[in-house]
Amino acid sequence: MKLKNLLFPAIILIFFSCKKTTDTPTPSRQDTYVNADAGSTWHYHQADSSGNTPVNTDYTITSTTKDSSISGKTYHVYNVSNGNNQYLNISGNDYYQYDSLPAGLGTTAFERLYLKDNMNVGTGWSQTLSVTVPGIPIPVPVTLNYQIAEKGVSRTVNSQNYSDVIHVTATISSTLIPSADLTTSINSYYAKKYGLIENSTLVSLNYLGVVANVNVQTKIVSASLL
Repeated sequence: MKLKNLLFPAIILIFFSCKKTTDTPTPSRQDTYVNADAGSTWHYHQADSSGNTPVNTDYTITSTTKDSSISGKTYHVYNVSNGNNQYLNISGNDYYQYDSLPAGLGTTAFERLYLKDNMNVGTGWSQTLSVTVPGIPIPVPVTLNYQIAEKGVSRTVNSQNYSDVIHVTATISSTLIPSADLTTSINSYYAKKYGLIENSTLVSLNYLGVVANVNVQTKIVSASLL
């Protein structure tokens, strides 16, 4: 079972039929941690050390002129250089990505609340899902636990310094799977106006014959914001 893209970083890409696409894009607000200005681009490098042979991938995300209406929310559409799309929404101080779990851990799309920019350091939130895992005969309850670890800090990524950064930690847990069989360490850094600038995801799962080891790092290389 492949878990390397399990909700982190924000390159989770999905296709779905419950959307209505328009050519009226969401206007950007300069004080937020997302940018919807059409033509803005972000270049990332991802290093995947999950397997025996490390895999390095470079990709580009481009903001389009389109929005999609999904479950009553307006999601801005971003093109990714591999030919897929990404969908992001900001509702007040809450940031969502319309995601699906990877094949093998359930494919139902859902709204993932990945950032709350008005929360204090040390506070957090959670989401609980019910997923189907091959090899496990009953639905598995999975909880995504988030916490604001740092706020308003500076972070240097690939020699570029970013200010007003929020550091979010996340873990994945389940009331069905013993904590000794599922360990996670996920760190995401979001910079004002830029969005995601860095992510590291470590996941180790060994339960009822389902084994996965994930070690993925994603870093922004450059960005051109309009």
